[in-house]
Amino acid sequence: MNFKHPFLSKPRLVIYYLLFWIATGIATVLLKWYSFNVEPGTAAVEFFALPFLFAIIGTAIWYVIKFSTLENNSVPRVILSHFIAATIIVLVWLYIGVVFIKLLHPQSSVYIDNRIPINIFMGYAFYVIYVVFFYAVNYYEGFKEKLRNEGKLKGLVKEAELHALKSQINPHFLFNSLNSISSLTMADPVKAQEMVINLSNLMRYSLKHDQVEKVPFREELKNNKLYMQIEKVRFGKKLNPVFEVDEACLDAEIPNMILQPLYENAIKYGVYEATEPIDIVTRCKMKDNMLEVVIQNNYDPEALSKRGEGIGLRNIRDRLQIIYNNPLLMKVEDNKTDFKVTLAIPQKN
Repeated sequence: MNFKHPFLSKPRLVIYYLLFWIATGIATVLLKWYSFNVEPGTAAVEFFALPFLFAIIGTAIWYVIKFSTLENNSVPRVILSHFIAATIIVLVWLYIGVVFIKLLHPQSSVYIDNRIPINIFMGYAFYVIYVVFFYAVNYYEGFKEKLRNEGKLKGLVKEAELHALKSQINPHFLFNSLNSISSLTMADPVKAQEMVINLSNLMRYSLKHDQVEKVPFREELKNNKLYMQIEKVRFGKKLNPVFEVDEACLDAEIPNMILQPLYENAIKYGVYEATEPIDIVTRCKMKDNMLEVVIQNNYDPEALSKRGEGIGLRNIRDRLQIIYNNPLLMKVEDNKTDFKVTLAIPQKN
């Protein structure tokens, strides 16, 4: 719990507080002068010795509130604490106020004798007003702190969810690549060595950007071209990657490693079972401050027993939801002979 007084943490509040009481004092003196014919000097002494003095002593009520919150104490205990504190503060206030009045007030004895009961009542009334005020400040500060903590927590949860999604994608890709290398080790060692080098570069990119949410599209494109080279070694002429990318797209930002599952999906459902060449076409353009990426591949419907939205596509949709708070940024179309995924990535103005 933070026990620091708001006047100490925010000096500007002290200035506003003093200006308020100075303005109140001036208004009180003028009112007594014009309405009740009280000498300005006498009215100023009365105000300084009572209301203004309580304004100074009353700032200590903040600490009573911090030690007597309803969350940590029962209601009777809180009431008792405030009654004791109010009695002490009122007695101290009246004692100091009486001393000032006796020193500066021309008719101090008459004034003190006639006003003691009223001043005691006024002291308790002031205390109640300060309690309400400081409780409001305390709960407002607590509410702001809660919002800050919730914001930090949401950020941590969001980061954890993103890492969890990426941890599902990367091993999936690695498993496929190692299978490809394994199949080539005996049949074509040169191509297997080429795949190992490319895989090493690809994994270096993945690890390098593991903590980065977004990267320039040119980096993501370069990374996925490298991935397609790895798979081209495995599938040969059956895989035909085509890239149609506008120059304006290259500097746009995109969540890293978000395209690779789309290429994995196209190879798994399009190239793997095919007997004829399969085109995997990547088109990209800027549209209304959005980076639009389309990845489309043809496939043989006769060679495919089952299609569906697998873990890769689900992870992409989830990542877009987490990053942009919009699950509708990915559109999937299956036309029975070709499969198309369209991503719309918002860009900053």
